[in-house]
Amino acid sequence: MTTNSLFSVALTPPAAKAVTIIFEDRELVVSEGMSVAAALLTQGARDFRSSVVGDVSRAPYCMMGVCFECLVEIDGVPARQSCMIPVRDGMRIKRQLGAVSLSLGTGGGHHE
Repeated sequence: MTTNSLFSVALTPPAAKAVTIIFEDRELVVSEGMSVAAALLTQGARDFRSSVVGDVSRAPYCMMGVCFECLVEIDGVPARQSCMIPVRDGMRIKRQLGAVSLSLGTGGGHHE
């Protein structure tokens, strides 16, 4: 079994514009129009998040928004599906570690 990445070659047109994204404080140059998940995979990322139970590393699986294994934090917003979001220049991406905490405000809602 190979240990090399199956995503080492980006299958994008040669005329694709390059953009810079930041993943875990590391600048990566990727092709515009790729999904965040595809871009990270082509750059060698192997773990995108840790599971809520067991803290196990997880990575994209379905690449079409069904499985939720590719959740990352993008520009400070947690739990984003990286396979569904196209990269853009300057995007800041971090691994999703465990569960997202919810902030329940005191205004606007009906509470009993």
